[in-house]
Amino acid sequence: MKPMKFFIDTHSQESETFPAALTQQQFEVFYTRYEQACMDEDVVPLRIHLNYEDARAFCFTMAPDAEAVERAHEKVGLPFDSITEVKTVTPGDTFFQRREA
Repeated sequence: MKPMKFFIDTHSQESETFPAALTQQQFEVFYTRYEQACMDEDVVPLRIHLNYEDARAFCFTMAPDAEAVERAHEKVGLPFDSITEVKTVTPGDTFFQRREA
């Protein structure tokens, strides 16, 4: 398995990267295509946060690099506002590993 990193990509109607008036049923149909594109590019969709009323989406994925995430989006004709590499942080990562001053 390739080394993987975490990414968040964003979509919004204001920047025309989220389809206007998208319904849950339309999203379910689209997601099937997107899931296959992700599989083709070694991208693992972990979680998608959607707000249909505000026409925004935040997608959390795991991939070898940002270019793989971009290619998965391109395969289904889905533009994006940004793709950002992120790290997960838990209380154990942050609070329990602090050095005493």
